[in-house]
Amino acid sequence: MVTVLALGAALAYGVADFLGGAVSRRSTALKALAWCVPVGLVVVLAAAVIIGGRPTAPSLAWGFGAGLAGGLGLITFYRALARGPMSVVAPVSALASAVLPVAVGTLRGERLDTTVLAGVLLCLVAIGLVSMEKDDPGAEARKAVRWYDGGPLMAGISGTCFGIFFILLEAAGDGGGLWPLVSARVGNLVVIGTALFLLARAGGNQGPPVSGRLLIGLAVLSGILDASANGLYFVAAQQGMLSLAAVLTSLYPAITVLLARIAYSERLRAVQRLGLAVAVAGVALVTIG
Repeated sequence: MVTVLALGAALAYGVADFLGGAVSRRSTALKALAWCVPVGLVVVLAAAVIIGGRPTAPSLAWGFGAGLAGGLGLITFYRALARGPMSVVAPVSALASAVLPVAVGTLRGERLDTTVLAGVLLCLVAIGLVSMEKDDPGAEARKAVRWYDGGPLMAGISGTCFGIFFILLEAAGDGGGLWPLVSARVGNLVVIGTALFLLARAGGNQGPPVSGRLLIGLAVLSGILDASANGLYFVAAQQGMLSLAAVLTSLYPAITVLLARIAYSERLRAVQRLGLAVAVAGVALVTIG
């Protein structure tokens, strides 16, 4: 059951990230999230009311902390999707988010055999390979900002935030039903709202709005799928090991990459294709271990 739930989360995350990235490319990351996150809050709130359960202060606190980390991760991830190829950004973020829960699970006593450890090491190698972008000799003026605002680095930061999100959400426990997810979505809203406020106060370029039926529909569907993925992961993490649930959930780039290749005809360099192959091998070893 844990495997099915975690893989279901991976499928939902993969489609949600593709749709959210598509909206970000036509607007901005923050404006896309201003639609996705509130929609997700409505979904998890309705699910929490239907399922029931009594929320506790500790579980809500863990959920809120997870939401703060997840909100930062969403901002950097959507920004990365808008600036770099989805077929590079998604795997880098996912691998970074998988390694951290595995490490925490190991420290907490979860047993990882040699096969799983080998898989984690391959994942680390894959991050470096997939992150290698081709130099653009004609863009010297952009090199000063590329190192801190490029797709792969932003993806790595987002993956770290998502890894923290996975860890804290698992720590919330399942005694309070799905209410920790509601608290997490509130944490998301706090981060997104603060970022929008600071941007507006600084007079920064807020970019084009999310407008039109198609773009709004994609943003709403992304929010629904992302919230559903949160729920599937939360249940999986409560029923099994943190490391297993997080790593299986982190398989979502396979869906994002497939959709990106179909929609945008994205192409990878040889070293990046090698990185993806190493990533598949690494995640497979972690999974079968």
